Amino acid sequence: MIALVPLVVLLPLAGAALTLALPGYRRLQQALTLVVLVATVVLSGVYMWLVDAHGTLVMEVGGWAAPFGIALVIDRVSALMLAVSSVVLLGVFLFSLGQGLADGDDDTPVSIYYPTYLVLGAGVFNAFIAGDLFNLYVGFEILLVSSYVLITLSGTAHRIRAGITYVVVSLVSSVLFLAAIAFIYGATGTVNMAQLTLRIAELPADVQLLLNLALLIAFGIKAAVFPLSFWLPDSYPTAPAPVTAVFAGILTKVGVYAIIRTQTGLFPHSSVDGLLFVIAGLTLVVGILGAVSQLDIKRLLSFTLISHIGYMIFGIAMANAAGFGATVYYIAHHIIVQTTLFLAVGLIERNGGTTSLSELGGMMRRAPVIAVLFFIPMLNLGGIPPFSGFLGKVGLFTVAAELASPGAYWLMGVGALVSLLTLYALARAWVLAFWRPRKRVEPVDGAGSTGAVPALSAEAVMLREREEAMLEQLHNAPHERPQQEQKEIPRLMTGATAGMIAVSIALTVFAGPLMAYSWRAGDELAAPEGLVVSVLGESPAGSPGGGSGDTHPGGEVPHE
Repeated sequence: MIALVPLVVLLPLAGAALTLALPGYRRLQQALTLVVLVATVVLSGVYMWLVDAHGTLVMEVGGWAAPFGIALVIDRVSALMLAVSSVVLLGVFLFSLGQGLADGDDDTPVSIYYPTYLVLGAGVFNAFIAGDLFNLYVGFEILLVSSYVLITLSGTAHRIRAGITYVVVSLVSSVLFLAAIAFIYGATGTVNMAQLTLRIAELPADVQLLLNLALLIAFGIKAAVFPLSFWLPDSYPTAPAPVTAVFAGILTKVGVYAIIRTQTGLFPHSSVDGLLFVIAGLTLVVGILGAVSQLDIKRLLSFTLISHIGYMIFGIAMANAAGFGATVYYIAHHIIVQTTLFLAVGLIERNGGTTSLSELGGMMRRAPVIAVLFFIPMLNLGGIPPFSGFLGKVGLFTVAAELASPGAYWLMGVGALVSLLTLYALARAWVLAFWRPRKRVEPVDGAGSTGAVPALSAEAVMLREREEAMLEQLHNAPHERPQQEQKEIPRLMTGATAGMIAVSIALTVFAGPLMAYSWRAGDELAAPEGLVVSVLGESPAGSPGGGSGDTHPGGEVPHE
């Protein structure tokens, strides 16, 4: 069983190497990528069953015992993140495959796209199974380097401009993370997260606070929490639809995952929980206020992405097992639903030639299937019962009510309001794009008129003027993208989006077992001594521990 642990990283890397070695064989590249992604889905499902039935899996790379060697760790949380992320990567790949087959891959250099896509998956998976901070840093860098390539594919001015912002912000975040690792190693003499659970507790309170804040800032940029989320709305919308869907669904959640790991394992008695309540509230409010003011669907979804990160920080801030469990379920829900919405927007863009709400309209008649494919995840993200979005929010609010603190009650109210505003913003976009008729009238000739020219309806003209005025006032806002040619939508793109909707519905249908699994994962996060036993073979008190069969010679690992 232990030998299975590194496969989730090795398979995508091997697949990337093979596809890169076959630049002239597009169909073979696609087949290899598909096989690798299907294998990771199956493998992640096996991980979930193994860790739930037999406990945490720990592999010591090269046979070097932790904390001196590299430990790869899979517990319930990381297994669920692997499963959800692999499903998303597979679904988005099928979507991009249909797009490439329809367009002839004109905008996607397949010799680069498929290897880079697999490397991105390897980086994400490596981050989820990292047992030490430096390996977590390596996972971040792998996924970030590949994301730099994906976000600038085709090299248009909009994508290059967005890519520069994304690269600069990511590099700053990486430097801060690396500096935080240096501080932690200087203070404790280790970067192994299990051993840090023991050693950080021995540090003075002010040193613990400094280290905690250093990691929180670095991960906060990656997770796009307020006020460190300024880069996201201008970066994600310019990328191709499949790339935007992967970024929105997975990349920010890797940052949230890192926050969960450090707050529960390294700083279980953190003094920044009150600060996290404030950050969660501001992220919820600022994100949704940005969303309701948008007239481009991609930017609207980017702001809702920021806003809903606040729910996850809310669960972490409550700092108890139930809160962690509710957060784990909500992360799984949000990865699936947010990705699905961006895929649906990709279909809207192909059918309407734009994502601007001032240009769209009347799509219900000519594209009823797309209307349904957007409508269902819209209700889910807005928290309408009985969908998983409603269940996730109820889980968070229930834990907050049991906590019975002023901050928890305040965030319950904010969270409920944000849920309503999310539904309002998405429903407004749906009405304007699908339900509102797109009328064209003949204008009256006037001075300087050259004759009858098709014009938008009065309502569309008003929306267009509002959009242009808003963009003129925004500092460094991206220029409006021109109307694109309407394109045929292949069945594979529609089927991939429908498949992701089916997965999101499965989160509701199987909510009972999945939430029970999440509560067990929350219990693990609230008891970091279990990870210490599994990785180091000893209890936090220093007595020998059984772990999960991964004991070390002598029964103990020397530590200060």
